[in-house]
Amino acid sequence: MHGLSMDRSRTVLAVALLLAGLALATPSRAAVPTLAPPVRAYVAHAQPLLAITHVRVVDGHGTGARENQTVLLRDGRIAAVGRHVDVPGEATVIDGSGQTLMPGLVGMHDHMFYPAPRVNPASKELLAPEQASSFPKLYLAGGVTTIRTTGSVEPYTDLALKKAIDAGLIPGPKMHTTGPYLEGKGSLMPQMHELVDADDARNTVNYWMDEGATSFKAYMHITRAELSAAIAAAHARGIKVTGHLCSIGFTEAADLGIDNLEHGLFADTEFSAGKQPDVCPDTKAAITHLATLKVDGPEIRQLIRHLVAKHVAVTSTLPVFETFVPGRAPLDARVLDAMLPQAREEYLKTREHVAAMKDSPWPKLFQLEMAFEHAFVKAGGTLLAGLDPTGYGGVIAGYGDQREVELLVEAGFTPVQAIQIATLNGARFMGVDKQIGSIDVGKAADLVLVKGNPASNIKDIENVVLVFKDGVGYDPAKLVEAANGTVGLR
Repeated sequence: MHGLSMDRSRTVLAVALLLAGLALATPSRAAVPTLAPPVRAYVAHAQPLLAITHVRVVDGHGTGARENQTVLLRDGRIAAVGRHVDVPGEATVIDGSGQTLMPGLVGMHDHMFYPAPRVNPASKELLAPEQASSFPKLYLAGGVTTIRTTGSVEPYTDLALKKAIDAGLIPGPKMHTTGPYLEGKGSLMPQMHELVDADDARNTVNYWMDEGATSFKAYMHITRAELSAAIAAAHARGIKVTGHLCSIGFTEAADLGIDNLEHGLFADTEFSAGKQPDVCPDTKAAITHLATLKVDGPEIRQLIRHLVAKHVAVTSTLPVFETFVPGRAPLDARVLDAMLPQAREEYLKTREHVAAMKDSPWPKLFQLEMAFEHAFVKAGGTLLAGLDPTGYGGVIAGYGDQREVELLVEAGFTPVQAIQIATLNGARFMGVDKQIGSIDVGKAADLVLVKGNPASNIKDIENVVLVFKDGVGYDPAKLVEAANGTVGLR
């Protein structure tokens, strides 16, 4: 199935490249991106001058919504925002009455892969095929205009997707491509290279930076020597390193100079009794002990102080962990419709199994993680947002990003604070906040128009009407239609 997925993905890219000849030969009107015919099929608005009137604006800065605004888009950028904006006669006008305009989401743990359904029960391998066709469309349809892939099992495919999206050959978000996982001995997946030593870590980082990777992610079995070498090599060229760790605790990683830590407390093993250096402890025992801790206890308070002092960001990925809490994750018809039928069947069976679990530690763990994230931000920490479309398959590109923002509100953030975490915070961390992340004059017109008011009802973030990327307005319904029924295959 994996080979079939890649063959079809390459075919899509090849056809787009062939069709692009005519599009690229056509002079571009102003700065609106030139799009190949397959992409134009998903576009509702590509005029160089657009005005969205009578719209509520949530600007991404964490401040209150502004009512009855006009936002003028010119040549792919935000030209004016305010209650009294002169709208040129030649502008295409979109009536935003009853709707809210917010920045495009910046997904900071947004893989391009997804766990393969085990159609044959005898097959036990853990594999995650690249979703090169479905995920770019679903991220964009969900209002995610920029992603960091945060670990890749097919880095060359990710780099090819980025190039194709940037060239207007296929629809999708702006991509910040993370290199292959920096994993040590003991990998769970055959798709991952296992580092041999610190030299291997250093050489791997240097090679993939030359290939175009713009960040790296350390994984569960990496050693301190390997992580230290990887960080030094990346930092020498201005590249940041994050980690989903296990063999190394958060405090140790912060002292080694890591920039970001994924998943929060779920991935921190430093509190496990008898933790050995460079060794990933028993996962079940680590989780069981973690569930006994309190967010206001001395261990977590000290950890928060240390991470804040070291300027280490934390990425929240609440949606994937919500699926492990018995009976908690909502059954979203949009998510089920996106799945390959076999993937849907396997997900629902596993969900039933999880729901029947007794004495699960996950309800306590989930509440602890939400409390930790809120306390971390209150103490001055930088929180980022992502979905992590892994686990047992219940988290889907785009929809999971929306769910992440909803769960941040449940964790105690106001809706506008949650939106800032999911937009401007990510842009700032990646150093692109002068271009994206908020609704400000001069920035790229990466915007989401939703029906309703997410500033008062965060679930309205799901009601996406239009998604603008560089001023081009995409029809989310058409993107979804093209992706439905394929997640798990391609």
